[in-house]
Amino acid sequence: MADMTTLDQFIAGLPKAELHVHQVGSASPSIVAELAARYEGETRVPADPELLAGYFTFTDFAHFVDVYLSVVDLIRDPQDVWTLTYEVAAELARQQVRYAELTLTPYTSMVRGIATEAFCEAAEDARVRAAADHGIDLAWCFDIPGESGLEAADVTLDAALRVRPEGLVNFGLGGPEIGVPRPQFAPHFAQARAAGLHSVPHAGESTGPETIWDSINHLSAERIGHGIAAANDPALMAYLAEHGIPLEICPTSNVRTRSVPSLEEHPLATLVANGVAVSINSDDPPMFSTTLNEEYGVAANLLGLENAGVADLARGAVSQSFLDEAGKARIVAEIDEHLAAQGPPERLFS
Repeated sequence: MADMTTLDQFIAGLPKAELHVHQVGSASPSIVAELAARYEGETRVPADPELLAGYFTFTDFAHFVDVYLSVVDLIRDPQDVWTLTYEVAAELARQQVRYAELTLTPYTSMVRGIATEAFCEAAEDARVRAAADHGIDLAWCFDIPGESGLEAADVTLDAALRVRPEGLVNFGLGGPEIGVPRPQFAPHFAQARAAGLHSVPHAGESTGPETIWDSINHLSAERIGHGIAAANDPALMAYLAEHGIPLEICPTSNVRTRSVPSLEEHPLATLVANGVAVSINSDDPPMFSTTLNEEYGVAANLLGLENAGVADLARGAVSQSFLDEAGKARIVAEIDEHLAAQGPPERLFS
């Protein structure tokens, strides 16, 4: 395995695509603290960035959702949406992310009084500005917060189909999996897919393989958010590999939400060994005290990869994205150039 300092440097300069990252969950400690101070007396979120690390320590997935929603409650007007989106894009660009499919949850802003049109306009304006300022191409995944049920699904679908911002490419489902059956959202996903959006629900993070099967059978999932429980079902891994349904893997997130006991016990290596396509992602990086670059380092350690293998991971994320073919080719060429600059290529896996 490569020297970690050298590998870290390679990862830091590696062009990347990020396929599983949440807008609100990517708010930096400084932004969260600034918003908390603005609404002091109305929120339990600490207004001191140094206290946020403790606040972002989760006992289980349900506790994570509770804390996450307390941060969501700080996003109260379109300017907040713009600032958050732009800053997330800027931070990703600093990590050499060329393309990101950012998960937005319109419903949680709608119920806090932000009109659908204003929400989408703010996000779109931030997307255009970030592209001009930082050279990063953002796309949107509109996400149903599963804990809010069918009403949230209706509002999310309306925003996707009636307003449909230019950057929208995906339709998703997040939030807790326990007590939130996937089949109930089948009509919403069917309408989204009929309108040309891609199906990318979360599944199999805090529940078993059955949630992933439901997402495939009822939501026609094209990619799965997390999906780590597939490692417990050989038939499911074979199905995912045969049908080319990738998993969006977020290792540190899985440990911090207590979905996996430790990084050493993460099933990434089992999934890869069984031919399942994966991408490496950061999910809610400041909440989990990580970055996308750090997640690539974690993956390299779990899989025993050197530079060439890490470059393959980056190529895989680009391939699994819903970026147009010309955009994919451009980023892959950059990855190839970055690897070539390190010495002769050595493909470890494909």
